[in-house]
Amino acid sequence: MVVGIVAAVVAALAYGTGSVLQAYGARSAVEPGDANTHAPTLRSTITAMLTVAFLTGIALDGVGFVGNLVAARDLPLFLAQPIVSANLVVTAVLAAIFLHVQLRTRDRVAIGVVVVALVVLAVASADEGHGHDGAWLHWSVLGGGAVLFVGGLALVQWAGPRVATVAGLLAGVLFGVMAVAVRIVHGIDPFDLATLLSDPAAYAVIGCGVAGFYLFTVALQTGSVNGAAAALVVGETVVPGAVGLALLGDATRAGWEPVAIVAFVAAVVGAVVVASSPAVPQG
Repeated sequence: MVVGIVAAVVAALAYGTGSVLQAYGARSAVEPGDANTHAPTLRSTITAMLTVAFLTGIALDGVGFVGNLVAARDLPLFLAQPIVSANLVVTAVLAAIFLHVQLRTRDRVAIGVVVVALVVLAVASADEGHGHDGAWLHWSVLGGGAVLFVGGLALVQWAGPRVATVAGLLAGVLFGVMAVAVRIVHGIDPFDLATLLSDPAAYAVIGCGVAGFYLFTVALQTGSVNGAAAALVVGETVVPGAVGLALLGDATRAGWEPVAIVAFVAAVVGAVVVASSPAVPQG
């Protein structure tokens, strides 16, 4: 479990730093008709992805992805995903230290709540589960991810001024599905390339990661990164946490269930509050 916690913390640090650079790159490529109330064009989104700042953020995302992968395999998902989502806390703290952004009192309280909640979750968690792992679940994460992405592309065209929140939430759910796929994919330990390439969950990891990344870029281009990030937190923590408990055998220590539930909710709510902080760059 220690390795998983370290990996999750590394992922949070990498994602938190990278998100600042990505927000800057994304907003610098917005076309005149894209701002606030319209979904951006494919051209402007691709242009955003090719800026130097965004590419640097991608490199850090690569580091974060590896850390997230290790954490999802080694920890219960209701612990791994909140730690990774604490990248918003990292972003806010870095902005306060290096950019001299003033943290509000509620931001400081929320950061403290997140840290304490994650410590409590770590104490309350048992090892990752080894629950149901039928072929249907491997195909479900692949098919579900495809439906979410295609439906999301259509939905953001009709979301109007709420496009950033809608796209952020859909991106979060896709990242949550990716975490589930990472947990169940075969051929990782021990490594077996043939088994890996024959598992639908392996393609769900790639597909959901790319799709979530694209939709979050859309969210960053079309509205406040705070709203998008808050929605992202909800999607990428609640969905995999619930699936881990319901299907994958994730569990808490005996008698710690109520404490874990309170800590999980506190970690998510705290991260959402931090997402609204002016210390989280607007791009």
